[in-house]
Amino acid sequence: MAYALIAVGYSLVFGILRLINFSHGAIYAFSAHMALLFISMQFGIIPAIILSILLTGLLGVFIDKTALEPLRKKNSIPMATLITTIGMSNIIQNLLMIFFNTERKPFPAFFDFGMLKFGSLQINSTQIVMCVVSLILLVLLTLIINKTKLGLAMRGTEQNSKAACLMGINTNFVISFTFFLGGASAAIAGALISGYYQIVYPGMGFMVGLKAFAAAVLGGIGILYGSVVGGLVVGVSESFAATFLGSSYRDSVAFIILILVLIIRPTGLFGKKDIKKV
Repeated sequence: MAYALIAVGYSLVFGILRLINFSHGAIYAFSAHMALLFISMQFGIIPAIILSILLTGLLGVFIDKTALEPLRKKNSIPMATLITTIGMSNIIQNLLMIFFNTERKPFPAFFDFGMLKFGSLQINSTQIVMCVVSLILLVLLTLIINKTKLGLAMRGTEQNSKAACLMGINTNFVISFTFFLGGASAAIAGALISGYYQIVYPGMGFMVGLKAFAAAVLGGIGILYGSVVGGLVVGVSESFAATFLGSSYRDSVAFIILILVLIIRPTGLFGKKDIKKV
């Protein structure tokens, strides 16, 4: 579910812009550090998480306004925006190193009510909270996209941004709002995952971001519920690999799955082929 929480952010931005936001992993690390900063300032855990969500959402908007919107106005090639997001990821990660140093810092556990036993099965309460929050976030984002006027504008922008603009939709605002939602979802993931592992550091978003991207592709990038399914498949596969093959093979499983999916079913489990009239 940790991968699912982060993969939702990838799918959200891709579903509207057809853009892979490779700065998403660094945004996730930024959110965890902001939450830790506010907790250390005695704000309390819940207010700290809320402030982290707002700041991280604004960071997503800032990235779009300063780095991506100028490229859209110049009709630059998609590769330019992809490279730009990778560059922004490195900038954010290095700024975190400068201001918070490279050491691993403890993060307080919360929503931890001990182990829950179901017969011989033991589940940590934090794991249950992560599952519940992931599902609530999925439902909330789905309702926003499918049941609101802003969601309709988002879908219109995704289908044809020029036509949406001619119909009076402020496409730049819609795109910025999408980045805000992506940043907010990364902040929720950062708080929950940091609280579960009880540790944060500047590079924490690199590998988990790549694995979440693999999960998003597996489920069908751009499909929100596909991200949850993809996250579960990648996570369970990693657990089996660590159990039967050894922990050294754990990180390779997500990328093996990604390669197989791209070969066998490039659109993912729930994705569909785009049909475009020329």
